[in-house]
Amino acid sequence: MILSERRTDQGLLVTVCDAEVLGETFEDDSVSIEVTEDFYGGEPVETETVVEALSRATIANLVGRESVALAIEEGFVDEERVLDVGETRHAQYLRL
Repeated sequence: MILSERRTDQGLLVTVCDAEVLGETFEDDSVSIEVTEDFYGGEPVETETVVEALSRATIANLVGRESVALAIEEGFVDEERVLDVGETRHAQYLRL
């Protein structure tokens, strides 16, 4: 998985994507997700590092079946709130 972290005025933004979806665009009806290097690019990391980053995140964006499955498994995302977009999955969360 590819992970990036950046500080924003709203808190810590964490983006996670499966390596194979970086640079891809997915569409389904009215939803389109472009997995750009500018937003999702970062460092390849192990599962434990992703979990640690998500536990600190104020805002998180996740794309890819593996990344979203991990977020569900670890309790960060409710599977009922996940979007299936084309051949991938997308989830976001905001910690208040």
